[in-house]
Amino acid sequence: MASPAVPLQRSPLSSSSSPTSSSSPLQRLSTFKTAATTPTSTTATTTSPLESFAADPIFSAFLSPEFSSISFSSAALSSGSPASTAEKLHQAIRLLESQLRSEVLSRHDELLSQLSSLQHADHTLATVRSAVSSLQSSLRRVRSELSDPLKSIQTQTNQLSNLHRTTELLQHTIRALRLSKKLRDLVSASASDPEKLDLTKAAQLHCEILTLCNEYDLMGIDAIDEELKWVKETGEKLRSEAMKLLNRGMEGLNQAEVGTGLQVFYNLGELKPTVEQLIEKYKSIGLKSVSSALDMKAISGSAGGGGFGPGGIRGSGAPQLGGGAKARDALWQRMGSCMDQLHSVVVAVWHLQRVLSKKRDPFTHVLLLDEVIQEGDAMLTVRVWEAIVKSFSNQMKSVFTASSFVKEIFTMGYPKLYSMIENLLERISRDTDVKGVLPAISSEGKDKMVAAVEIFQTAFLALCLSRLSDLVNSIFPVSSRGSVPSKEQISRIISRIQEEIEAVQLDARLTLLVLHEIGKVLLLLAERAEYQISTGPEARQVNGPATPAQLKNFALCQHLQEIHARVSSMITGLPTIAADVLSPALGAIYGVACDSVTSLFQAMLDRLESCLLQIHDQNFGTLGLDAAMDNNASSYMEELQKSILHFRSEFLSRLLPSTKTTNARAENICTRLVRSMASRVLIFFIRHASLVRPLSESGKLRMARDMAELELAVGQNLFPVEQLGAPFRALRAFRPLIFLETSQLSSSPLLQDLPLSTILHHLYSRGPDELLSPLQRNKLTPLQYSLWLDSQGEDQIWKGIKATLDDYASKVRARGDKEFSPVYPLMLHLGSSLTEKAPASQMS
Repeated sequence: MASPAVPLQRSPLSSSSSPTSSSSPLQRLSTFKTAATTPTSTTATTTSPLESFAADPIFSAFLSPEFSSISFSSAALSSGSPASTAEKLHQAIRLLESQLRSEVLSRHDELLSQLSSLQHADHTLATVRSAVSSLQSSLRRVRSELSDPLKSIQTQTNQLSNLHRTTELLQHTIRALRLSKKLRDLVSASASDPEKLDLTKAAQLHCEILTLCNEYDLMGIDAIDEELKWVKETGEKLRSEAMKLLNRGMEGLNQAEVGTGLQVFYNLGELKPTVEQLIEKYKSIGLKSVSSALDMKAISGSAGGGGFGPGGIRGSGAPQLGGGAKARDALWQRMGSCMDQLHSVVVAVWHLQRVLSKKRDPFTHVLLLDEVIQEGDAMLTVRVWEAIVKSFSNQMKSVFTASSFVKEIFTMGYPKLYSMIENLLERISRDTDVKGVLPAISSEGKDKMVAAVEIFQTAFLALCLSRLSDLVNSIFPVSSRGSVPSKEQISRIISRIQEEIEAVQLDARLTLLVLHEIGKVLLLLAERAEYQISTGPEARQVNGPATPAQLKNFALCQHLQEIHARVSSMITGLPTIAADVLSPALGAIYGVACDSVTSLFQAMLDRLESCLLQIHDQNFGTLGLDAAMDNNASSYMEELQKSILHFRSEFLSRLLPSTKTTNARAENICTRLVRSMASRVLIFFIRHASLVRPLSESGKLRMARDMAELELAVGQNLFPVEQLGAPFRALRAFRPLIFLETSQLSSSPLLQDLPLSTILHHLYSRGPDELLSPLQRNKLTPLQYSLWLDSQGEDQIWKGIKATLDDYASKVRARGDKEFSPVYPLMLHLGSSLTEKAPASQMS
C-alpha cells in the first residue's frame, strides 16, 4: 500500500523530538494498525506495540489527538524522574523501529511495485509538459498571425454598423418628412373649409410622426426639428377641434360626432386621459349643481333679499320676515334645475360610455372601451353617479343639521322632494333604456340616491304621525274619561287622514309608509276609544230607556263606524297591499266599535231568548174548536213583540242608520249585529218549536200564527227577514212541515231547508209517550238542552237521539210487540242518511 511508504522517508527521532509537529510518530504509525495485520503476519499472535502504548500511562498521551509536546515535557520534568522517562522513550523508539523494519520486510514486493508506478508517472508527466510547451508556442504564433486581420475586421464592422444606422436614420427621417408633407397637404386642402378636415386621418399622421421621432431619436436633425414645431402646433389644433366635436356630440347625444372625436384621440394616443378629463368635467358639473342648489345665500339673493334684506337668509338659515315664501319657491326652483342638470350629466356620460362600448378601431379592431377601462375598474356612469350621490347625501345631511329653514321645507314637502328624485331616476332610466347597452344607473344606484333623503323621509313620517297623534290626543285626552268627541272632531280626524293619503298617493312606496303611520294613529285611536267605553249594569240594562252610559257607548260606536267606513273607502282604489297594511288597525277600530255595544246586544238577545223559552210553558196539545178559532198570539209571543218594539225605539233607532242613508251593499257594524241577532231569534224559535210536545192540530194552528207574528215583528223592527237567508228559509219551511202527514215527510222537499236535528226533534211530537226525547231522557231543562245543542254538531245530536230510539225499541221488544210507531223507522232512516253523509264528507 502507499500509505506506509511515507513514514519510511522520515527519521523517527527527528519526528518525535520536534515540538512543533502537528502529530507524533506514534500517531502516524497508528495508520499501520489495521493495514499491517494480515492473516500470515507473524505479529498477529503477539501484542501490538500500539496496544501496549495505549495501556501505558505515559505513552497513551502520544496517541491522543490533543497531544502537546510542551505539556508532556513539563509533566516529565515536574515528576522528579526525567531520566527514567527519557529512558522509557528511547526504549519505545527502538521498539517502533524494530516494528517498522519487520513491516517493510513483510511488504517488500508491494513497496517495489509502488515505486515503479511512481517512476512511470514521472515519465508521463514529463511528456505532457513537453506537449503543453509546444502547444503554447503554437498559440502564440497563431495569435500573432490573427491579431492584425481581427483589428481590420472590427474596424470595418464598426464602419458598416455606422453606415447601417445612418441609412436607417435617413430612411426614418425621409418617412417622417413624407408623413409631415401628407399632413401639410391634408391640412392645406381644408384650409378654406375647416369642417372638411379629416380629423381622424390627420391625428393618425400626427401620431405616426411623433412616434417615429421618439422611437428612432430623430430630434436634433434640423429638418425634423423644423417640422416638429409645425406638427406640434397642428396637434394642438387637432385636439381643440376634436374636443369641440366631442363636447358637441355629448351635448346633442350624437353618436357619430362622439365616435369621431374618440377616434381622433385614440389615433393621437390620448384616448384614456381625454376620457378621464371629460369624466372629471361632468363630475364637477354635477357636484357644482348639487352644491349651488342648496346654497342659501344664492337662494336668498334670487328671492330678492340681497342676502340680508327682506326675504334674505340669516346666518342660521332662516329667512327674514316676509321672505319665507319667496325663498321656499326659489329653493324648489333651484332643486328642479339641479335635477335637470344631473339628468343631462348622467345621460351625457352614459352616451359617451355607450359609444366607447360599440366603437372599434378600424385597423386594429380594438374596442375603445377596453382602452379606457381595465378589468375590475368601475364603469364611467358608476363613477360619476357615485360621486353625485355622495355629494348629494352630504349636502342633505348638512342642510338638515345646519339650516332649520331648509329642513322644514324638505320635511313638510318631502313628497315633492321624493317626487323630484323619483322623476329624475325615471327619466334617466327611460332615456338610457337601449337594448344591448348597460343602463346608466343600476337598481342599487337608485336606492343610494333615495337613501340620501331618508333623513327627511324619517322626519316627514314623524311629522305625519305627530300631526295625527296630536289630533287624537286632543279629542281623547288621557286625563279625561267620559267625554265623547263631537262629529266635527271625528270629521277633522278623517279629513286629516285623507289629506295625508292624498299628499302621497302618486307614489306607491311613500303611500305605504304613510299608511303605516296612519295605522299607528288608528291603533292609538282605538285604544283611547276603548278607554272611554262604559261598562257595568247601566250599559247592559234593556228593560228601561237608554241610560247616559249607553248613549255614550252609542256615540262612540257611531264615531268608530264612521272612521272605519271612511278610511276603508279611502283605500278602496289603492293596491291590495295598502289594505293589508291598514287591516290590523281597521280591525282594532272595528273590534272596539263592536265592544262598545256587544254587551247591550247580548243582553237584548238574552231577553228575547228568555221570551222564546216560555213556549214550553204554553199548552199546544189542547183539542177543540175554540183553540183552533183563537186568532190571538200566544202570551210569550206578545212579550217577545213588546221587547222587540222596546229595543227598536230605545236602542236600535239610535244605532241603525236611517232608511234614507241605508246602503244595502255596505252594512255598518250595528247592522251586522242586528242581522246576527235576528237570525239567532229565528233559529232559536225553530229549535224550541220543534221541541214542543204534545202538539195537537189546534196547537199547530196556534204555532203557525206565532210564526207569522214572529216573522212580522222581526222583519219590521229588527231586519228584513227575506235577507236573512237560511234562517228565513228554515222558518218558512217549518210552518207547512208541521201540517204534513208523517208518511209524507220522508219525500218532502221542505227537509232541504231545515236542520236534520230540527226535523228529528219535531218527530218526537208525533210519536208515542214512551218514545222519550233526549230532553226528557236526560231530565234537562229546555235552556240546558238548548245550550248543549249550541255546543254540538249534527252528528253528536244524532247520537243522543239514537240512544232514545234504542231505548224505545228495547221497551217494545220487552213487551213482545212486533210493531213500532211510524216515526221510529222514519227517524232511523233520516238519521242513517246523516251517518252516510259523514264518511263521504270526510273522504272528500
